[in-house]
Amino acid sequence: MVIIYDGIIEKLQTMGGITVLFQQLLARSDISKVKYFKYIDNSNVLNSQVNAVSVDNRCLERYRDFQFKVDEGDIFHSTYYRLPTFKTNVITTVHDFTYEKFVKGLPKAVHTWQKYRAINNSNHIICVSHNTAMDLQYYCNVSSDKISVIHNGVASEYVPLNLEHTDSVLFVGSRIGYKNFDVAINALALSNKFRLNIVGSPLGKKEIQILEAKLPKRYTYLGKLTNIELNVEYNRAYALLYPSSYEGFGIPAIEAMSAGCPVIAINNSSLPEVVGSAGILLDSAEANLIHEALLSLENIRPDLVRSGYVQAKKFSWDQCYTETVNVYKKFL
Repeated sequence: MVIIYDGIIEKLQTMGGITVLFQQLLARSDISKVKYFKYIDNSNVLNSQVNAVSVDNRCLERYRDFQFKVDEGDIFHSTYYRLPTFKTNVITTVHDFTYEKFVKGLPKAVHTWQKYRAINNSNHIICVSHNTAMDLQYYCNVSSDKISVIHNGVASEYVPLNLEHTDSVLFVGSRIGYKNFDVAINALALSNKFRLNIVGSPLGKKEIQILEAKLPKRYTYLGKLTNIELNVEYNRAYALLYPSSYEGFGIPAIEAMSAGCPVIAINNSSLPEVVGSAGILLDSAEANLIHEALLSLENIRPDLVRSGYVQAKKFSWDQCYTETVNVYKKFL
């Protein structure tokens, strides 16, 4: 049996939880049993980490199915909702339902068409959290015996460094609307006590204007960081502010807890499942509630750091890999 990954996620995003998941699976794979189809411009360049098969970009269409022939007994596991054009075992990982909840019009229609088509033609479906599994059953009415919940993990680079924390609050990842970046800014603007450090894609012109108006000289854009660099920032931060209105999983939360950084998040979707009682979970994403939580954290911070270490240990990429392989084995 050979496991086939199509690698399409690398053409759709440069960073994010889905990319991290498949990087971690590939890093642990037996390369003799994996074919990783890597979409690249130069078909002579291969991914040295796995038994990669290069695919020239000119044959790639954004929504095209996987067209390379392999044996029928193999397992095809798309990195993002693709199907093979040949008969084989199909595994699909479902990460979240953000399009269904927050996107409208043609982008939503195209995305859900592709996602539901993959789901309905899969032999088995992996969900990254119990909350995502519940959403899957709500939106797609999938039988529970076709679903496995396999949590994401946390990279080994996220560890305590015994650094003195600063007054900086960290915001990590996408800043799209439902992530409530604007609410985070408004919360910090309620006092002069904290700075805001931002990790992720470059700031837009409108974002800079808002930051300059509400947090002048109290914010720093750190860019896109490696795991090692981000671990240092978690260790230095007063807290991770994660006010998202919806998460399929929420990898930054366990990264922060593993590094000894308390988490302030919203009590919704998968976040109670991931953060547990090891962070501050708010009823809603409101600036005054977040500001109050930041102030109250000072008295309970050491306790949350300790409980965060314990909570983060519940999530492991080794465990994620083992459980994923066990799903594959069902189709041997």
